[in-house]
Parts: sequence; structure tokens; C-alpha cells
Amino acid sequence: MRKSLILLGILDDSDIEWTIRAGAKLRVAPGEKIIREGEPLGSIYIVLDGAFNVSVGDAKNVIAKLYAGDILGEMSFVDSRPPSATVTAAKESWVLEIPRAEVRLRMEEDAGFSGRFYRALAVFLTTRLRETVSHLGYGKAVADDNDDMDESGQLPDDLLDHMALAGKRFNMLQGRTRSVASAS
Repeated sequence: MRKSLILLGILDDSDIEWTIRAGAKLRVAPGEKIIREGEPLGSIYIVLDGAFNVSVGDAKNVIAKLYAGDILGEMSFVDSRPPSATVTAAKESWVLEIPRAEVRLRMEEDAGFSGRFYRALAVFLTTRLRETVSHLGYGKAVADDNDDMDESGQLPDDLLDHMALAGKRFNMLQGRTRSVASAS
């Protein structure tokens, strides 16, 4: 399950409408770097379509692949530090770019949005941490396609309740975001 489904399931309808208005749909050409390791990042991104490689150091050292529904730049958003990896389009891709300054302003103006947004970030960052710990051999192995399932192979109830709505919201994001030519 992609991380944006957690975000879209926790945010409310007015938050989603704001995201569509605040964001811009960008085309990212194959081989184009949307995030560069060590360089400050001014936006977070939701992958609408396509695929990205995440690498550390040498671009050939791919540590992860990201697809439609994944979120890029969330760690730098939380801790304000430069990205620890480079993210490169593996093929023609589309992202929804949401400027960091716009998100911060919305958080200052709407405490409810702030709480929902940070809760969503916390949920999927802890999910990623659990996956990493598991893959390092400190817990049960977790299949890549089932990264949000609990020990019994079931989605936690609080996530399951929001998945259908989140899927509809993701489809709405894909269809209603305004396009601009390229992320460069």
C-alpha cells in the first residue's frame, strides 16, 4: 500500500481540496532528479503516476523504488534537514508538488489540519521504520507488497476504515490537479 493512502485517509475533505489548490502537477522526465541528496528541499511530492529510484551516494546504489501513491520529501519536511537520498525518475512520471511554505502556512492557520497532517506523517514513517527493522533481521520479515499489514497479515482497523475513501481521494488528486510542464 502506498503511503499517500494513509495521508489521504487521515486528512478530511477540506484538506484534500486545499491540497489540490495549493499543489501543482509536474511532469518529471526519465533520468531527471526531483530530489538531490544534501540539497535543501522546498516541497513535498505525491507521486501521481510513474516510478522513481531512490539512491544514496552513487546513483547506481538504488536503495528503494517508489511508485504512484508514494510521498517524496516527507523526512525533510519533518526535520527541516536536507534530503539523505537522491530521487530520480525511472520513467516519465507525474507528481503533485506541494510547496513547504504553503503547508506550513496552512498548519499555522488550521490546527486541525496540522494535527491530521502530522498524524499521517507519523503513521507512515513508523510503518517505514518497522519495515526497516524487520528487513535488518530484528523482527519478522515483511513482504514489500504488504508493508502496512500487522503480524496476522491484516490491515490495522484504523487504516482499513480509511482505505476506500483514500483510494477515491487519490483518484481525485490524479484527475483534478493542474499540470505544469516539468519539475526542472
